[in-house]
Amino acid sequence: MKTARTWAVALTGVDGHLVEIEADVSNQTPGFKIVGLPDKALGEAAQRVHNAVTNAHLELTRRRLTVNLSPASLPKHGSGFDLGIAISAVATGGVLNAGSIARTVHIGELGLDGRVRPVPGVLPAVFAAARAGFEQVIVPHANAAEARLVPGIRVRAATTLAEVAMWHGADLAPVEVEPVTAAVAPPHEPESLDLVDVVGQDEAVEALIVAAAGGHHLLMSGPPGVRP
Repeated sequence: MKTARTWAVALTGVDGHLVEIEADVSNQTPGFKIVGLPDKALGEAAQRVHNAVTNAHLELTRRRLTVNLSPASLPKHGSGFDLGIAISAVATGGVLNAGSIARTVHIGELGLDGRVRPVPGVLPAVFAAARAGFEQVIVPHANAAEARLVPGIRVRAATTLAEVAMWHGADLAPVEVEPVTAAVAPPHEPESLDLVDVVGQDEAVEALIVAAAGGHHLLMSGPPGVRP
C-alpha cells in the first residue's frame, strides 16, 4: 500500500480551515471512494478526477483508492478540492514528489479535459494557507490575481492538471492549452432616480430639496409619514 498526502482549504463563511487530503491504495474491490464529510458536489469529484487524470496523460491505480479529507468532522463543500484530490491520487503511483505535494496547498476545480477551473473563495482560502505557515499555493489561472493579494506566500497559477503534475516532478511533455477564464459580469448601469417618482411625502421631498440646495445635513427616522 502507498499513501500520499497534500492539502486544501474548507471554507466556513469567510473562515478557511486547512484540510489534509490523504489518498491510499489497498487490495480490495477496485473503486474510488471519497470520505470525510463531503457534500454532493464534492462526492462527485471522483468522476471528474478520473476523466481529468486520463486526459492529462496520467494514471490512476486500478485497485481500491480511498481519499480521506481530514478532519473528518469538518463539513466540506464545493469543487475546490478537485485539484488536491487528483494530485494525491496520482501520487500514490509514485510518479510525483511526495515532499513537494505535502508542502503545497491545492485549490481548484477540474474539467473533464484536465483544465483547472476557477472557484469562489480563493482569497480567504489563500489567507488561511499563509496563516498556517504554508509557503506555496496552487490556484486556477483565473483566480491568480485574487490569490496574489495575500502577502508572504508563493502563488502558482495552474492552467491544467498536467502542468501541476509537472511542477511536482511528473515526466510529461508540456502542451499549450488555453486557460479557463472567469466569467465577466456585465457592466453595471447605475439606476436613474428622481424625486418626482416619489408618491406622496410632499414635506419630506421638500425637506430633501432644501437640504440639497443649501448643503445641509438631514436626518430622517421613524416609520413612513414621519416629518423630517
